[in-house]
Amino acid sequence: MRQKTSNPESGEREEKSKAAGSQTLQRGLDLLDQVIDGPVKLADLSERMGLTRSTTHRLANAMVERGFLTFLPREGYQLGPKLLQLGFLAQAQADVVQIARPHLEALAAASEDTVHLGRLDGDQALYLDKIAGRRRVEISSRIGDRHPLTSTGLGKALLLDDSEAVWTRLFDAEREDGTHDADAALWLDRMRAYVAQGRTFDLEENEDQIRCVAAPVRDASGAIVAAISLSSAAQYMDDERMQALSADVRAAAHAISADLGWTPGVKPPNRPARR
Repeated sequence: MRQKTSNPESGEREEKSKAAGSQTLQRGLDLLDQVIDGPVKLADLSERMGLTRSTTHRLANAMVERGFLTFLPREGYQLGPKLLQLGFLAQAQADVVQIARPHLEALAAASEDTVHLGRLDGDQALYLDKIAGRRRVEISSRIGDRHPLTSTGLGKALLLDDSEAVWTRLFDAEREDGTHDADAALWLDRMRAYVAQGRTFDLEENEDQIRCVAAPVRDASGAIVAAISLSSAAQYMDDERMQALSADVRAAAHAISADLGWTPGVKPPNRPARR
C-alpha cells in the first residue's frame, strides 16, 4: 500500500494563496472606507490606498462587478447598491431589545439600580425592557408602559436631537395635561445643558423620590432610535452620584449604539418636524 507523501511546495503555495486572499479582502474593505464621503476619482483613490493605479483599478472594478461600488463617469467611485441591500437586511435583523439586553444587565449589576430601555412612540416614551435593581426600591414602570417625554429622563434623552420648538410644544402640552408643573425656563435651560452633556436627568419630576440618569441610543445613521435610563430612590441618587453615573450610562448607550452600527462622530440626520 502506497503511503501519501507531503509536498512542502504545495503547502507553501496554499499558505501564500490564503495570505494573498486575506490581503485582497483587507484592501477591498479599506477601499470602501475611502469612498464613504462620496465619489473619489481613480487617481485620488490610488493615492489614498497607497497602491498603483492599475492595482487600484483592478480592485475597484472587481468591487463594481459585485455591486459594492458604483462608477460615475467624470466623478469616480462611490458606494454601490449591494451595501444598501445589506444595510436594510442588517437593520431588519437588528432587534434593539435583544442587542441591548446584555448591556442593560451589566449596567444594572454594576450599579444595583433599575435600568430601562425605551423608544419614541408618538409623543410618549414606550418602555421596551426593564432590569430590576437589587435595592429595595419600588419603580412603578412596566414593559409596555407609555410615559411622558418631558418629565422622564428616558423621554428627555429621546428628545435631544429635536428643536427647542418641539421641546416647548411637548412641555406645554404635558403641563396642560397635569403631567408636571416645572418652570418652563428652567426646564429649557436644563435641556440645553443635557444636549451638550449627551445625557439627561429626571430630578423627581415623574415620580416622587425617584431620580434617574438617561442617555440616547443611536443607529448607524446617527439617529436616536431608543434610550436607556438608570433609576433609583433619591436617597441613593444625590447630585454627586448622578454625575458619576453619567459616564456609565453614556458608555452603555454608546455600546448598544455601536452594536447597531453607530460610530462616534456621525452627524445625525435632520429630524422631520413633528406636529
